[in-house]
Amino acid sequence: MTALAARIAQEFGTPAVVVDLDVVEANITRVQALCDAAGLACRPHVKTHKSPVLAKLQVEAGARGITCQKLGEAEVMAAGGLDDILVSYNILGERNLGRLAALMGRAKMTVAADSATTVDGLAGAAAAAGRTLDVVVECDTGMRRAGVETPGEAVALARRIAATPGLAFAGLLLYPPPDRWAETQTFFDAARAGLRDAGLDCRIVSTGGTPNLAHLSALKGATEHRPGTYIFNDRMQMAAGVARLEDCAVAICSTVVSRAGADRGILDAGSKMLTSDQFGQTGFGLVLEHPDAAVNALSEEHGFLDLSACASKPGIGDVVRVVPNHVCAVINMVDRLVAVRGGEIVGELEVAARGRSV
Repeated sequence: MTALAARIAQEFGTPAVVVDLDVVEANITRVQALCDAAGLACRPHVKTHKSPVLAKLQVEAGARGITCQKLGEAEVMAAGGLDDILVSYNILGERNLGRLAALMGRAKMTVAADSATTVDGLAGAAAAAGRTLDVVVECDTGMRRAGVETPGEAVALARRIAATPGLAFAGLLLYPPPDRWAETQTFFDAARAGLRDAGLDCRIVSTGGTPNLAHLSALKGATEHRPGTYIFNDRMQMAAGVARLEDCAVAICSTVVSRAGADRGILDAGSKMLTSDQFGQTGFGLVLEHPDAAVNALSEEHGFLDLSACASKPGIGDVVRVVPNHVCAVINMVDRLVAVRGGEIVGELEVAARGRSV
């Protein structure tokens, strides 16, 4: 085990989620430079780190505001001093619309919609706030998630937004699949032409996703990009070719608590820490000290190690570091991260928006 991992285990116990602030800052600088070079504003998605402290670092580096997935995240960020927030999610229901109205008094808010039902509800929030609310139309160009499915639907919804008192049509929100940029361009060109015919200005054309950092200049007419995972990175981003191992800022320190068989071991980090997300990866994490080990199964509090391919195998009590498949889910598992810099522990970082799923 490394000396740093041993100190973390002694001071904080395991499993512990550790973030290297040097790597975080390098990732922020690198991706901001990529967006600048592509002529795009960077509007990072904070669902990855859920920390106003880290969001401020992103804005100080040049980001144009932030993206939140849920109102709870936006409330925490606004309380932390962030004042330009895009919520990339349909907001529905009287309670949530009241929360949105309150947020409009604290920060510049932009929200997404993909239906008339959502738009009509947003009008009530704007009226309650006594302010105009910017709305972008979410478009589906192949992810098969949220979003209108045709350029005609996008134009029709934009017209409805523009005609609704208290709302302003601000543009389009897209998340193109990495292999569907040509189709996305066709969709966007048709939607933009329809918007022009309707006399509507598409001020914001927002694309998203850390895997799409490889395609920053692909959509002609885009104005901003919403990367999230890049601040920490993980095995999924390594597989996508947008991060190297040295760009991964987060690892889980975990203790080997059992070696009941010659070729197997048990970690004290299971699905409640590493998550069961795989996203095409083999196993559930990369063990840095023993890269030939496979975290091949999880129960809630156990990570199952297959050590059959390891020339050097960990012993009971050894502390190892595991790079997760999907870091966004890992961060939402804990209240605080152990922060390190220059190989030394420098404190803890609160995951302030943890669990804010609504």
